[in-house]
Amino acid sequence: MNPSLNQPSESEFENPQPKGKRSWIPLIATILLGIGVAYIVMTGLAKRVSAERILKESAQESALVNVHLVQPSIGSALDEIALPGNVQAINEAPIYARTNGYLKAWYFDIGAHVQQGQLLAEIEAPEVDKQLQQARAELATTEASLELAKSTAERWKSLLRTNSVSQQETEEKIANANVWKTNYDAAASNVKRLEDLKSFQRIHAPFSGVITARNTDIGALISATATSPDQELFHLSAIHRLRVFINIPQMYASSAQKGSRASIILQESPSKKYTGRLVRTSNAIDPVARTLRTEFEVDNRNGELLPGSYVTVHLKLGEKTKALTIPATALLFRGEGLRVAVVKNDHTTQLVPITIGRDFGSSVEVLSGLKLEDQVIADPPDSLTDGSKVNPITRAEQGE
Repeated sequence: MNPSLNQPSESEFENPQPKGKRSWIPLIATILLGIGVAYIVMTGLAKRVSAERILKESAQESALVNVHLVQPSIGSALDEIALPGNVQAINEAPIYARTNGYLKAWYFDIGAHVQQGQLLAEIEAPEVDKQLQQARAELATTEASLELAKSTAERWKSLLRTNSVSQQETEEKIANANVWKTNYDAAASNVKRLEDLKSFQRIHAPFSGVITARNTDIGALISATATSPDQELFHLSAIHRLRVFINIPQMYASSAQKGSRASIILQESPSKKYTGRLVRTSNAIDPVARTLRTEFEVDNRNGELLPGSYVTVHLKLGEKTKALTIPATALLFRGEGLRVAVVKNDHTTQLVPITIGRDFGSSVEVLSGLKLEDQVIADPPDSLTDGSKVNPITRAEQGE
């Protein structure tokens, strides 16, 4: 036997790795290659998403309106404030009919001065007149029956003492008299009701004043159930004294003391002043407008002031007060009133209602609606709405 046949060759000593281990090498290479490709793809997608997000944010930022912000500044001290006021009559009432019929006559037209209790108009109501006649006739019949029943009951009572009639018959006559007494009371009440309706045919002034409206004419159909404003017969206003209502900003509310005097001026005659006396306040601050509702009374015996007028009320302050001022360009004139745009911390806008005082040309005085720390848009665009997103910039950024 040849011993060389059972001994390993040199080549086998040089490559001792088994064949099974070599088969894993291609699989590992494939996995590594897949991981590399996936990493490249994911990296590319992430970069693309990041680029799209940056582009979207850039587009949104470029779409925002650039605005310049200012803060209200403290103005010069005030010793009086001028506020708008509304004039109303001390007493005012629409006059309606209380009965149905046709207008027979009217005696006063618009502008006429009438006294309390004076006859204004008469209504013709034939149905009420006929009902009243019938009710009076029924009352007379009932009254006669009542008298008969009462006399019969008295007669039966006297007969009962001599035992000429029974107790039951006597009680029946007394009960019958009571029934007729009830019928008589009901008939009398009906007559009184119709007499009241007939009295409503004559319309009298409830107080002294001026007829400011007449909405009826002779022959017009009158309805007692018509209570809408366009169906009132007359409108009466007492103008010998007038009420003037103003809303005082919260910061000046302490100056609204009962008995305080104020000068009242009409726009059409600014040289003439009327004196008003503060008679009452609402004793509460309006949580929306931050103002105090106050009422002044003005003597108007000469009739120069007219109800419904717009006036300016000059109120003296108890102590000098400093108000806030903002640029006049910050004002927004909207249908619901004067507004300014305040920017909140999240860069959204809020349109705030304000009350202005003195006009200094380039700036105006703000009596209510703003705080010293508010950020106000100096020159807001007319298209700005409540809740709009804006981009606040500084003056230095504008220069760059």
